[in-house]
Amino acid sequence: MIAGNRKFPLLFAAAARKRGNSIVAVAIKKDTSRKLNNFVDKIYWLGLDEFSRMLEIFKAEGISRVVMAGQISPARLFSREVQNCRELKDFLGGLSDKRADSIFRAVAQRLREAGIELLDSTVFMEEFFPQKGTLTKRAPNFSELEDVYFGLNLAKAIGSLDIGQTVAVKNKAVVAVEALEGTDNLIRRAGKITRGGFTLVKVSKPKQDMRFDVPVVGLNTVKVLRRAGGSCLAIEAGKTLFIDQPAAVRLADRKNIAIAAV
Repeated sequence: MIAGNRKFPLLFAAAARKRGNSIVAVAIKKDTSRKLNNFVDKIYWLGLDEFSRMLEIFKAEGISRVVMAGQISPARLFSREVQNCRELKDFLGGLSDKRADSIFRAVAQRLREAGIELLDSTVFMEEFFPQKGTLTKRAPNFSELEDVYFGLNLAKAIGSLDIGQTVAVKNKAVVAVEALEGTDNLIRRAGKITRGGFTLVKVSKPKQDMRFDVPVVGLNTVKVLRRAGGSCLAIEAGKTLFIDQPAAVRLADRKNIAIAAV
């Protein structure tokens, strides 16, 4: 497993082990949680400037199948760590652009050339993808539903351009669009602009490659949404990973936030 940040790598490792798999993890310093040590059979901690070691590790360990779980902070593209690593600069410099899909597809190509298959990051994770329906006690009201379906088309449009996967909408006005700053910062920005009462819509890209960059929400998403004054969260059913869903729904119910998979 190539492990990024937050809880996704921990959940994936636990689910894979439950099915009898042994796991060797390549973890990213300054991004991956140290808790991952407790969920895998073997772990290697690498900086971004040690990019080339990844394939060496997989070869030495006899790895033939790999999963990417969790994100690397996009802002690190502009870090000194990357700028000072000639190999990484050459790798990124050889891409047509620095969109997430472009980077991940190039990594997938490197793995394929080394005889390693990159699996969907959703494997073993079916229970974490809610199907269509209202997840909270309160369903979105009429105004929120109008914003949800208005926002769905917009989110799909920016997803097709690989800009982001999330939009904030209020009264059919586009409040904020996700880019490199990530969903949490998008929510905070939307809260400042609207002073609350907005709807957050998160979708998969029209041609989503489920091997990487799967849309994710969780308890922290709802916490940030509550602080920003958001009133509704809509996710794409069957295609959005929902981490800590029971706790997130309980918090949403207490704060009168509607959550729906559409």
